[in-house]
Amino acid sequence: MELSIQEEKQKKARSYKLILLFGMLSMFMMFAGLTSAYLVSASRKDWIHEMILPPAFTISTIVIIMSSVTVHFAKMAIKKDDRKNTTIFLLATLLLGLTFVFFQFKGFSQVIDMGYYFTGSESTVTTSFLYMLTLLHLVHLFAGVISLLIIIYNHYKQKYNSSQTTGIELGAMFWHFLDFLWVYLFLFLYFVK
Repeated sequence: MELSIQEEKQKKARSYKLILLFGMLSMFMMFAGLTSAYLVSASRKDWIHEMILPPAFTISTIVIIMSSVTVHFAKMAIKKDDRKNTTIFLLATLLLGLTFVFFQFKGFSQVIDMGYYFTGSESTVTTSFLYMLTLLHLVHLFAGVISLLIIIYNHYKQKYNSSQTTGIELGAMFWHFLDFLWVYLFLFLYFVK
């Protein structure tokens, strides 16, 4: 029995979502391993327990949560065939994602201004872990920005509508994951000294 075109699209969409879920799970496991190593290393004598996170990291946390909201609204708008609002929310998500990156680098600068260095003879295990965790998240966010640019391009080419939302749904899933991952890292770094 032949599957209808719509059933075939749904089957393909489920497959893509499953692949993305496996990818996100593996990324989370990597960060869970790194935060476990952080916990073990925190017992070292040279660990800096009094270091506080820079204010820019707090701002970037608020920004990425806002971007998660805008990507959700983009997904809802395309499901209503509201192309104008989909465009606005996708562009807002991109702008907020780039703002997040700006504040991450601002946070690195603030850490250095506090007298903590990431590399070189003046670096510590603590600052190296902070740098590694946040930079690794930025690498994943870069992948999210690239996927968002592809989604915006495909939206511009009118490849999405209320019956074809897979690309935006996958992008939103990944973006929400990046948001969750950063909030996890931020709270972990904030409370675990």
